[in-house]
Amino acid sequence: MTQLNLQDIFLIQRFTTSRWDSQPKQDFYFEIIFIEDGSGKILLNGKTHTYKARDLFVLSKDEVLDVKIHETTTFVIYKFTQLLLSSKISFPDRQYWLRRSEFVLNHPKRVFKDAMNNTEDRDLIWRIVFFIRKENNNKEQYYLHIIANMVSTALSVIARNITEANPESKIIRAPAKSNRIEEIYAYIRYNIYDSRLLKISTIAKHFKITSSTLSNYFKKETGNSLHNYILLYKLGIAKDRLGNSNFTVSQIANQLGFTDESHLTRIFKKYCEKTPKQYKDSLTADK
Repeated sequence: MTQLNLQDIFLIQRFTTSRWDSQPKQDFYFEIIFIEDGSGKILLNGKTHTYKARDLFVLSKDEVLDVKIHETTTFVIYKFTQLLLSSKISFPDRQYWLRRSEFVLNHPKRVFKDAMNNTEDRDLIWRIVFFIRKENNNKEQYYLHIIANMVSTALSVIARNITEANPESKIIRAPAKSNRIEEIYAYIRYNIYDSRLLKISTIAKHFKITSSTLSNYFKKETGNSLHNYILLYKLGIAKDRLGNSNFTVSQIANQLGFTDESHLTRIFKKYCEKTPKQYKDSLTADK
């Protein structure tokens, strides 16, 4: 396994401009765009989004922006390369970064907009950005380790705001019955990589109800079984990793808590009508 430096996975750009020049992003998994100062509009998929100082946007690899700058703008851009998805590298924070980024990028109700809705979290993010820049400029002892830790914190803060921006995914339990199904969705997404916490008995215990009550309630509210929903959510992640990473089917099966490669292959074919290998090959053929 190759040992890579942080710079191979995570790049920082900071520039001030009155004219935006689009840059190819095919080598990047996703980007975070910070607006240090200035104002303007971002055009994406036929929609216009205004931006101002201290706004923050998360951009997936398939999203290409057209930016109309009104006031000269200073951009700070964090770029996460495709190596974040590589199974052949060794980087202590990689798994954590990958899971947090997947949570943000694959959220069912994710829309492109300013990612911060909490004032205190916005202040926290900009303090983190300041200290990452400071460490990156000074390059004193342990600076890469410090930057990696701060990036992990930033990703967690962004994930929390994505969660809070979509009521269906709030983790904190609310007394209203109508919110219960949304809390169950959130619990599953938050714990999707830990099969122990996805047992129906464990989920029921978390919500202080019986397993049968939980199963019946979920089926009544969604028309789908709880077990089936968890499988489908895992398969969504599996598809993303098959399309964007070089993880083997066996590795993906292990990451998502399937018994082995054959177990994932059987489930994948049942729901997707293709084996994981056939699915990956079809994506390659379409390119």
